[in-house]
Amino acid sequence: MPGMTTPASTVCRLVSAVAAGLIPSTIAINSLQAANIPLLPALPTDQVVARSQNLSSPDEVSSSSLPFIITPERRALLNTIRFAEGTWKNGDDLGYRVMFGGGLMASLNQHPNRVIYSSRYASAAAGAYQFMPFTWDMVRTSLGLRGFGPEAQDQGALYLIQRRKALGLTDTGSMTPLLAAKLAPEWASFPTLSGRSYYGQPVKRFSRLNGFYKFNLVKLRKIRDQHRQELSDAANGVVQKPVCKSPKILCSL
Repeated sequence: MPGMTTPASTVCRLVSAVAAGLIPSTIAINSLQAANIPLLPALPTDQVVARSQNLSSPDEVSSSSLPFIITPERRALLNTIRFAEGTWKNGDDLGYRVMFGGGLMASLNQHPNRVIYSSRYASAAAGAYQFMPFTWDMVRTSLGLRGFGPEAQDQGALYLIQRRKALGLTDTGSMTPLLAAKLAPEWASFPTLSGRSYYGQPVKRFSRLNGFYKFNLVKLRKIRDQHRQELSDAANGVVQKPVCKSPKILCSL
């Protein structure tokens, strides 16, 4: 009935308030417990995860345990899609909860499949890569994915990139107008070769996407090289001396 407060609406309001920085997550959790509402396993906490820097480990590369290995080049494109779609959120996992219009889903157990009306548009897109329900059903079935968590969404986005015959271009490590145009039918925020959205919606300029992509790629390649160096040092028995942050007189002890 109108005016009634349901547990689901309470959860959504509290999650949105935490995301906006209006209340601490500890207060939100206490409020849920006081209302006898079970805590969701993926409720945002003060510990923020920046999955936007995660790359596949060497073990995953050698065993091919995932449908798609995530290299710096692929992660840089995934991050750029999030930037274009408005779900970047400084690279934090919070972006994986975003629904069309900017609201947050309370659970990542499944695609919310909920139509949101915002400005002149209506859409049921959700997640870091703004999957439509029918698209996600196709992706989930094709890859055998469970849930709607960050790892599943990353794999789903790479599947769509491959489906658009753009994975090869992605692996070259260069954001080109052709790559953007190949992805434009999948993500309306990407420009076609003419610089417009494939669907006549708001679009990001290629120069902005390219700049964001390049910045990410440099950072991600440094992370990859650092991981490789750490593995090499460990294999050779080299112990890295921690950086001393104490007064210099104590650093020699």
